[in-house]
Amino acid sequence: MFRRLGISVYPDNSVFEEDLAYITFAKAQGFERIFMSMLEVTQGKAAVAEKFSKIISAAKALSYEVILDIAPNIFDELQISYDDLSFFAELGADGLRLDAGFDGNKEAKLSFNPYGLIIELNMSNDVAYLDNILTYEANEPYIYGCHNFYPQEGSALPLAFFNSCSKRFKKHGIRTAAFVSSQVATGGPWDINDGLPTLEMHRHLPVEVQAKHLFATGLIDDVIVGNAYASEAELVALGQLNRYQIAFTLDLLPTANPVEQEIVLENQHFRRGDITSQMVRSTQVRKDYKQENPPHDNEQIFQVGDIVIGNDQFGKYKNELQIVLEPHRDERKNKVGSIQKDELILLDYIRPWTKFRFKS
Repeated sequence: MFRRLGISVYPDNSVFEEDLAYITFAKAQGFERIFMSMLEVTQGKAAVAEKFSKIISAAKALSYEVILDIAPNIFDELQISYDDLSFFAELGADGLRLDAGFDGNKEAKLSFNPYGLIIELNMSNDVAYLDNILTYEANEPYIYGCHNFYPQEGSALPLAFFNSCSKRFKKHGIRTAAFVSSQVATGGPWDINDGLPTLEMHRHLPVEVQAKHLFATGLIDDVIVGNAYASEAELVALGQLNRYQIAFTLDLLPTANPVEQEIVLENQHFRRGDITSQMVRSTQVRKDYKQENPPHDNEQIFQVGDIVIGNDQFGKYKNELQIVLEPHRDERKNKVGSIQKDELILLDYIRPWTKFRFKS
């Protein structure tokens, strides 16, 4: 399934002109969907319609997919029924995210709404919610899944629980989404905002590292920045991500010679299928590069995340690239750089035959 990037806007807590500038810049960076919260609406139906239709119209002109986040109280506030979704269709939305669930049959019926609105389900519960809905013969192409975000420090999901929840959706081929948190944005739906990630381990990481991690799990198709407004630098960094394979950010040593630099940065790497626990081995490069490689930076104990390349003392293994997984010493290998500390979490996703790249 194609992977996408998304942003969030909060029309009840923002100014239209600022929202417009934000979504326009994000679109230029390759963003394709918008999460738009309606949980905070307190005005009447006419005022809500005017405000939301204006920003949705602008988003649709930029070819965004727009999903509105709704809860039962919104229907009461706007005096509309779950049995008639015409209000949201008239706003121009592509779908509705149900913050709260029903009995399964209700969601299945909603997926057959006459307006073709996508029904996005809450993924952040490790129960058979989706299975129940599908039992009622839901319209599967119009069912998405999206995790929650968590404004309070310490309240977001642990990784193991996130994995379990996500696998319930992924096994059915449902499009999935989760949130990452800008490190500078302050906007959100509530008065508490310690960041808006899905995973607690992400809360204080650079936003592009969070996104790399979510994509690396293989469980998430759409990565959405939960808080607004992410900085232009953050949006650019996200837009430049390789969404389909891990591209480690590398601190390259100045002593790395030109051949080593080319081996590291200019090649498609993959881990051998017959793996070892001590290192990730990229062996094709040793077959492609026969140049001499004198020893340097080869007498220390290599640490987890170090990038080493076989030197002239390593015989047939000269110019083989390895990522260190367990500390060890071997003078037949030159250290050429290290994976940045924040990205060491990505090493868990380099499995047998996994493709990966480096950038400096």
